[in-house]
Amino acid sequence: MEPARRDEPTDGPRAYGDDRYVYGINPVLELLRGKPGQIDRLSIQEQGLKESIAGEIFSRASAHGIRVDRVDRVRLDGMAPKSVHQGVVAEVRQFDYSTLEQILAAAKMHGRPGLIVMLDGIQDPMNLGAIIRSAHALGADGIVIAKDRAAAVTGVVAKASAGATAHTKIARVTNLARALEELKAAGYWSVAAEPSGEETLWSARLDGPITIVVGAEGAGVRRGILEHCDYLVRIPMLGQVASLNASVSAAVLLAEVMRRRQPKPSASSAE
Repeated sequence: MEPARRDEPTDGPRAYGDDRYVYGINPVLELLRGKPGQIDRLSIQEQGLKESIAGEIFSRASAHGIRVDRVDRVRLDGMAPKSVHQGVVAEVRQFDYSTLEQILAAAKMHGRPGLIVMLDGIQDPMNLGAIIRSAHALGADGIVIAKDRAAAVTGVVAKASAGATAHTKIARVTNLARALEELKAAGYWSVAAEPSGEETLWSARLDGPITIVVGAEGAGVRRGILEHCDYLVRIPMLGQVASLNASVSAAVLLAEVMRRRQPKPSASSAE
């Protein structure tokens, strides 16, 4: 059954960061599942899409009154050039950023110490998407990014995150240092990933509410931000390469926090 259709927009497509399209099966399905209100319309390939996938798209779109157009591959290629759209493209509204207060409120609802990721100067959308994906998978309550000199959430980021942008609270702030101080006032320790850190990740304190701060490749976390962090940690490495990709560093730190927070087996269960 064809879904209900919205009226044609009169003011043209609206921007999603600097990109008005989200594309790929997983990113579009996760957007439909998590934030359907951000979608203006969907375009799917006339042939070649699995029946189960097309069925879910039409069903969820119908439930939310989202228009779905069947188009040829040439049309989809024009919407998502240089990208693998997999036969599905969503035209979306501007990304719905959260506030820092909303992230803190959500963290309190989980019944576990809060975990927030702050990114300083990440400009590569693929890196940003990968970090969002890891943060969602490894239990972070939200991500804080800067408004200036940093990648915004776009369709490219959504694709790189495998759809995790639809399930992750992301705050975009003017001043990261001020945001760190607000997080401190809310009871959060701040831990920066820094190759010259005085402690290794394996020995660092990671209990309680934590903000993990990760900087851009090459530049790292800026000195002005480091001065607001409680401590700096380095990831021990054995190879010849001196540093890790920013998204890999974030994933390693998040995984270690999650590992520490797993309940230890009792003596009786270990027998």
